[in-house]
Amino acid sequence: MSDRRMRTASRAKKHAWRRRPAPAPPARPAPAEAPPAAPVQKDQGSIAQAALYRDGRRVSTPDSLAETFRELREQPCGMAWIGLHRPTEAELLSLAEEFDLHELAVEDAMEAHQRPKLERYGDTLFVVLRAARYLDAQEEVDFGELHVFVGRDFVITVRHGAAPDLSAVRRRMESTPELLALGPEAVLYAILDAVVDGYAPVVAGVQIDIDEIETEVFGGDPAVSRRIYELAREMVEFQRATRPLVGMLHALMAGFAKYGTDEELQRYLRDVADHVTHTSERVDGFRQALADILTVNSTLVTQQQNAEMRALAEAGFEQNEEIKKISSWAAILFAPTLVGTIYGMNFDNMPELHWAGGYPFAVVLMAVVCASLYVVFKRKDWL
Repeated sequence: MSDRRMRTASRAKKHAWRRRPAPAPPARPAPAEAPPAAPVQKDQGSIAQAALYRDGRRVSTPDSLAETFRELREQPCGMAWIGLHRPTEAELLSLAEEFDLHELAVEDAMEAHQRPKLERYGDTLFVVLRAARYLDAQEEVDFGELHVFVGRDFVITVRHGAAPDLSAVRRRMESTPELLALGPEAVLYAILDAVVDGYAPVVAGVQIDIDEIETEVFGGDPAVSRRIYELAREMVEFQRATRPLVGMLHALMAGFAKYGTDEELQRYLRDVADHVTHTSERVDGFRQALADILTVNSTLVTQQQNAEMRALAEAGFEQNEEIKKISSWAAILFAPTLVGTIYGMNFDNMPELHWAGGYPFAVVLMAVVCASLYVVFKRKDWL
């Protein structure tokens, strides 16, 4: 007790904080908003909400970390639930000192890009979760990251991203005091349940996207390949968020059984594990479906390209045939023109110029040349 008091005194100079205005229990008066330009507002932005509970009911809503630590010491059977949103390093270090958080876990909580995992440091559980939400306007999946520290008398959540909505989780737990009275493990269950429930709208939205993509693929939309690729990348991220949860929840259930956690809470956790398994299987199915759709789309694009090339080849062939016909008739018509042109020149000294049979001879010559050319071109299938 004295060590915690000394640590609190050394951090008394830390900035006070207030949670953002959100639906709150009537017992807490609404804090006055500071002017936007006030320096204290900058430090308050990372604190989402904090409260102290006893027997499942809120007994206090401290206005600063120091006050939270002090009141928790005065409540031997109480539990602190502190929520942070993108906290500063100083805030995390302050909590680490007060609650004896392991430095490796604190270092992970400072960085947003962590894989889902469950680790135990002494009496403290450290859980990393990847939450997801479906954005209807952009038709894409937005991923957030949540770090949870669970100790004997405290729960600390560090949120990176918009999801999940932990204020809704807090309201739910406060509306069921008998569940909240089970302690920090119950809060961890509620957070896990909220994260997993948040996957359901994402699964539904992705299913609609895949149905639309299938229609676009068979409709010949040229832009569908990009949409398939982008959705496939999101499914890779979704798979990374859901697949580790299956093993994490089974390990957590084994730990709950080992440490004698309430049976009802264990049943709730098994239900969450079932939902995670179902979601993970759906995500695996989505990835396989997108891979199959991409293959089908590639086949259809290749077939379309082959059809276009064949059409171009056929058009070129028909054009060549027409050119052959035109060239053949041009050659046939050129022969009489050549004969007529030669005998039409105005020279006095020309052979057969005054011959009586010259005209019939010229006509016969033109006819023979034309007929010969026609036979030659016909045999070559030019006509």
